[in-house]
Amino acid sequence: MEIRRADIGQLEQIAKLFNDYRVFYHCQSDIDLAREFIAARLNHNESVIFLALGNGKVLGFTQLYPSFCSVEVCRIMILYDLFVAEDARKLGVATELMNAARAYAESAGAKRIDLSTQNTNIPGQHLYEKQGYQRTGEDFYIYSLYL
Repeated sequence: MEIRRADIGQLEQIAKLFNDYRVFYHCQSDIDLAREFIAARLNHNESVIFLALGNGKVLGFTQLYPSFCSVEVCRIMILYDLFVAEDARKLGVATELMNAARAYAESAGAKRIDLSTQNTNIPGQHLYEKQGYQRTGEDFYIYSLYL
C-alpha cells in the first residue's frame, strides 16, 4: 500500500471514492457534483487529500481542512473526511491514512487535529481512540445554521 498526497491529476479517482463516501452518508449519488467539489478544493488549495493506493486502485482517502483556533491561538487541521472502499476495509488502510494526516499536520505546524463522527460509528470511534484522539463532546455542543 502506498499513501500519497493527491493532486488534480487524480481527480477522477478521488471523485469516484468521494461520491461513494457521500452515498455511505445517505446522500444521493452525483459523480459530477463530487468531481466539481473535489476539483474546487484542490484548485484553490483549500484542502489536503491523501490517497491510499494498492493493487492498481484507490483504496481510501482522507481530507483535511486547514483552520485556526482563536482561543488557543494556533493552527489546527480539521479531518473532515475519512473513507475506505468496502473491499479494502480491515486491512489497515484507515490507520495509514490517519498516520499521513497526522504527519502532514505536524509538518504544517498544526497544534491539533479535530474531527467529528456519528455517535453510531463505533468502528471509527475505536480507530480514533486507538490513534490517541480524545473525545471532547462533553464540554461543547455542535450547532449548525444552514443557509
